[in-house]
Amino acid sequence: MTSSEDHIAGGDHGGAAPARTSARGAGDRPGTGITAGDAHAYLDVHQKFAADIDAEVESALESLGPASGGLRTAVAGLLRHQTFRYPLSVLPLLVYGAETGNPAPAVPLAAVHDLWWTSACYLDDIADGNTSIVAGGALGASEALLASVVTGHVLPLRVLRSLPVPEPVRGALTDEALRCAAAAAEGQLADLGGDAGRTTRAAVAEIYRGKSSAPFAMITAMAATLSGADAERVDRWREFGSVFGILWQIFNDQEDMLSGREEDLRNGTVTYLLACALDGGSPAPAERVLSLHAAARESRAARSELAGLLRDPANLHRCARDLAAFRADAHRVLMALDGHSDYMPVLAGLVDQSSLMLL
Repeated sequence: MTSSEDHIAGGDHGGAAPARTSARGAGDRPGTGITAGDAHAYLDVHQKFAADIDAEVESALESLGPASGGLRTAVAGLLRHQTFRYPLSVLPLLVYGAETGNPAPAVPLAAVHDLWWTSACYLDDIADGNTSIVAGGALGASEALLASVVTGHVLPLRVLRSLPVPEPVRGALTDEALRCAAAAAEGQLADLGGDAGRTTRAAVAEIYRGKSSAPFAMITAMAATLSGADAERVDRWREFGSVFGILWQIFNDQEDMLSGREEDLRNGTVTYLLACALDGGSPAPAERVLSLHAAARESRAARSELAGLLRDPANLHRCARDLAAFRADAHRVLMALDGHSDYMPVLAGLVDQSSLMLL
């Protein structure tokens, strides 16, 4: 049940590992002036604001107060353990920049994004049976679980409450957080109870819209709300985040296979690639694919054969067609939004990178 933040057992979950510093001053920074067409330009934005995001996280930790020393230590341990290969905390910065020309005021939302995914990835570890943080002695199981709940829910709400915004705006941001929590939990439950025998590509995409898209829709809608965008534009940014979440989950599914971890195969996760294979993309009949999927939890031979079927050119071609459609949908939303020229190309480049067929 690999998460959309590039979940990797052992603690690498989707972004450059944050250097936890206390530097501030993002509010004084102008727009980045990123060159259009650079698929990796979002990394430049992250580098520019990384220290400020880390400082915001540290500030949220400090807000727990002196009486919460043990809790702060546990949360800090979790934050050190769960790091990010792909710094998608830039998304609210880019959305806010697209709306206003200056991403800096969205730094607190970038911290919310990091906190939310730190918690989600650890809960994903638990579901996958990965207890490396416990085995490594960093935290006990109960400590890590409590730290995860605080990291993903208490601290983001503290960040939102600390924003110097009118109460209706704060309420709207909080509503987004609550909406995301419910949708993501529903999506994860559907993922855990997924029945490969009944799956379709549309059904898997719907699950992805919950477990993966909900947090991206939340953070893009939050950024638009914070920028002062009207309700229609907030809805469009939420739609963009939702489609982006599907793209990123499929990207992440492929990386799981490329890494050799094959957590999805070991855990019996119903991925989009599997749905494509069951829908005629595989040269093997659906019954054989289902048999291998059931056996893959315990059998290395079954995992190897199933991985080969999922990588079959016909199956990859079917997945690539759908991926191109999701990509086109994301670009359609961006074109309709037509935001600041320094940031829309960066978002478009991030969509293109997330739409790659890696296998």
